[in-house]
Amino acid sequence: MIAEQALTLPGGADVALEARLAVPAGASAGVVICHPHPLYGGDMDNPVVVRVQEACAAEGLATLRFNFRGVGGSSGTHGEGVGEQDDARAALEALEQKAGTAALAIAGYSFGAWIAAVVGCRDARVRGLILIAPPLGLYDFGCLEGKRVPTLAVAGTQDPYCPSADFQRFTARFPWIRPAVIDGADHFFFGRLYPLGEAAGAWARRLRAEGETR
Repeated sequence: MIAEQALTLPGGADVALEARLAVPAGASAGVVICHPHPLYGGDMDNPVVVRVQEACAAEGLATLRFNFRGVGGSSGTHGEGVGEQDDARAALEALEQKAGTAALAIAGYSFGAWIAAVVGCRDARVRGLILIAPPLGLYDFGCLEGKRVPTLAVAGTQDPYCPSADFQRFTARFPWIRPAVIDGADHFFFGRLYPLGEAAGAWARRLRAEGETR
């Protein structure tokens, strides 16, 4: 396991973000990981977030997970999705500066998947995305139309916020997205964290290879 170090990231006026950074030796790529909705108990220690961090770090990626404003040790208050986009951008800046990787990526789980998609689609530096349990009925993911980078989308067959039929239409709309359907998993991936990590690790190997060629 790659050790993480505690960081405090500047997140704009009166906002400082609690974060954890891991930089494996020789990392050629790095990923920021966004947690679920702050108002429903989401934080960077969520088991799904931690599993993705561990899987990516094990494949040699630099990783940065953080708490959105108003969560845990992060100052400020919930930003209605707008402030959280600023937080994710601050995390990408920090990862680029601290790790110096050639390829940047962003991942997110649930609400964090929407934040990752919006921020990643607008940032030319972002060369990979992971969208875990994207709540397709709650948020618009149309921005992905213009972001054809290595993208993994993960959903469980028992997820009421990402129903199988909606997920199939979503991945058909964006055929460059690599889907991973985890049988029996619900929105929280109880008892299904291992296959989630396997999917994230395979994506990480692809991103790392891309970083090494640049």
